[in-house]
Amino acid sequence: MTTLAGIGTFVPGARVSIESYAEEFDLTPMQVRVFRRYHKLGEAARSDESLTGLLRLALEDLALDEERRARVRYVLYARTFPVVVPYPRNPLHDALAAVGLGHAQAFAVGQQACASGLLAIDLAGRLLAADGDDGLAVVLAGEKAFTGEARFVPETSMFGEGAAACLVAATGERDRLLAYVARLRGEFDGDLDEVAQEFQRIYHDALGEAVTAAVARAGLGLDDIAVILPHNVNQVAWQRTCKRIGFPLERVLLEHVAAIGHVFCADAFINHRTAVERGLLRPGDRYVIAAAGAGRGATFSAMVFEH
Repeated sequence: MTTLAGIGTFVPGARVSIESYAEEFDLTPMQVRVFRRYHKLGEAARSDESLTGLLRLALEDLALDEERRARVRYVLYARTFPVVVPYPRNPLHDALAAVGLGHAQAFAVGQQACASGLLAIDLAGRLLAADGDDGLAVVLAGEKAFTGEARFVPETSMFGEGAAACLVAATGERDRLLAYVARLRGEFDGDLDEVAQEFQRIYHDALGEAVTAAVARAGLGLDDIAVILPHNVNQVAWQRTCKRIGFPLERVLLEHVAAIGHVFCADAFINHRTAVERGLLRPGDRYVIAAAGAGRGATFSAMVFEH
């Protein structure tokens, strides 16, 4: 049974404000106020580190000893955007070489945009199970907000910079994967302006359905879920989703939404680290990691774990 065997994160201390985006994205004072007061999004994390540096710092925080480094067979880089650096640079391989993981088979997973982190966990578990030994995998996430599209989603979210590294094992006693659901919506593979309105209309129902379906597949009910670790798109999205499914909003970890923004595919792992540090997850607690991605189509995903 796939398990999360460790998590390392890097969240920089620098921030960029929504006010600083006003001129670049032609935001009115009212739109800026809506972001702060309604979406609860006012700042996003920024770093002077290169993408290689972001990934390296998350890997270093994972603090693998020599024995576990040698057992890492796969590294899956979960990313939102298909292209994150100019050709021929390769920040993934550079970061792995810097931390002694250059021997691992490394590749990117990005077919599901911001939900690609959950897909990467599932793929890592499947690869390890097929090997049938004590090998390990690392799921990496984190990108630079290097273009307008990678910094800001109109009326929705701000992207933050940071990174996370998650160690995945085929078996273990903690953070065991109980169920995974991914709903793929190919009808949203089109020009953003053409599909945005319908995507927003179905968003909360589709995300809520993925959560409830994963919980049901795990043989549980929503009352059995201690906490939801969300993607940090904005607070309103989760208020509406929780209302649809009847889940208490106070059991969704939302504190990073306003503080660091939506850190691409790394949100789940950053939120997991916070939940453990704050004592929100006790041994035996069941929890949900959920995410939605929009790019070439849309994906609504949820995983249920036992801590």
